[in-house]
Order: sequence, then structure tokens, then C-alpha cells
Amino acid sequence: MLKESKLDPSTASYSDVILAGDHWMREIKKGQTFRIIDLEGNQAADTLFYDAHDIANRYSASDTVQRQGALYLSTGTILYSTEGDKLLTITADTCGRHDTVGGACSRESNTMRYSLDKDYMHACRDNFLNGIHEWGHGMDKRDITCNINFFMNVPVTPEGKLTFEDGISSPGLYVEMQAEMDVIALISNCPQLNNPCNAYNPTPVKVLIWD
Repeated sequence: MLKESKLDPSTASYSDVILAGDHWMREIKKGQTFRIIDLEGNQAADTLFYDAHDIANRYSASDTVQRQGALYLSTGTILYSTEGDKLLTITADTCGRHDTVGGACSRESNTMRYSLDKDYMHACRDNFLNGIHEWGHGMDKRDITCNINFFMNVPVTPEGKLTFEDGISSPGLYVEMQAEMDVIALISNCPQLNNPCNAYNPTPVKVLIWD
């Protein structure tokens, strides 16, 4: 559901731009509001969330989909953890639909889906690994699980197959969430060049946080 935010970007306590193909990781405190802005349109922001006090309690795509009876995420969606906790609630959304079943690209999936000579290409899983290694706190590749693909369009066919289609986002559209507990956010600003999730042209996204 489309809904604009009443928050003024100039009053945000934190602002950063995540360059195309880069990663970003930060703690968001309970009660803070977190916005991701698609600056140039059709850019996929692959995102993981964790309980800041228990990394094993992390975003669960299956629980989020099942509890709400909805495959796509938008305004009003509650993002649930593996332990059934409310991590964040989407409070505003000017894009209208976000994917949580398509997963994150990896060098392995690039070679399987496209061709063997794609193995060298940087991927979201690489970004996630770089992020958790820099973060430390005992995190490793086992902590990379099902993610959200903000702004990404992954229709599910009547036969249950996934298709990667042109994005439905455009420059300046955003999604905004309120943290229901202290969470850690890890974003891979997708570097994918093999499918139309970001119009074959990775671009920056912006993140804002309000206290």
C-alpha cells in the first residue's frame, strides 16, 4: 500500500549514501525510524536484519510471509524474526511492493543462472560476507540467511516459479520502517548486471535514520 511519510529528511539524525555495489551495516535503536531511498530508480537493496542482542534471532522471510498472508512487503508489514519477535514495521512506502523470496545473488548463482564466465562478478553474498566480517561480534557466513530485496520486482507465476522482471521503482521512491526493538541492519546495494532487477545499471541508495 502506498503511503508517504511525514518525516522531513533535513531533521534526520543520520544520513549516508551507499554506493552502487557497496555494503552498509549499522545498529538501529528501538523507536528509531529507518528509511531507504532509491535515488535513481530500479536499484535493488538486499537487506538483512538481526536482533542486536541476539544475532541468532534474525529476520525470517517465512514467518513474515505466513503471519501476514502476503507474499510482498509494503506499508503495514511487520518484519518478524525467527523467534517470532517484531523486528520492524513498515510505516511508509512510496514504491508499493518489495520482494522477500528471490534471495541474494552470489557468484555461484550467477554461474548457474547465466554462464560460467560470470564467476568473477561481485555479488550480494560477497557484500554480506564483507559486512559481517567488518562488524565482527562472532558473526560468520552462517548468519547470512533469507533477505529482503527492497525495490526489487520478483513476480511468482501461477505454477510457483519466480521471475526477475524490470523494477517498479523510480528515482526518489523510498521505504520507511520503525524499529520495534534494537536491530542491526545489513544492506548490500546490489551489483547485479545479469538481470533487470536494477535495469542492468547499479546505482546508489540513501539511508536516513530519525531518533
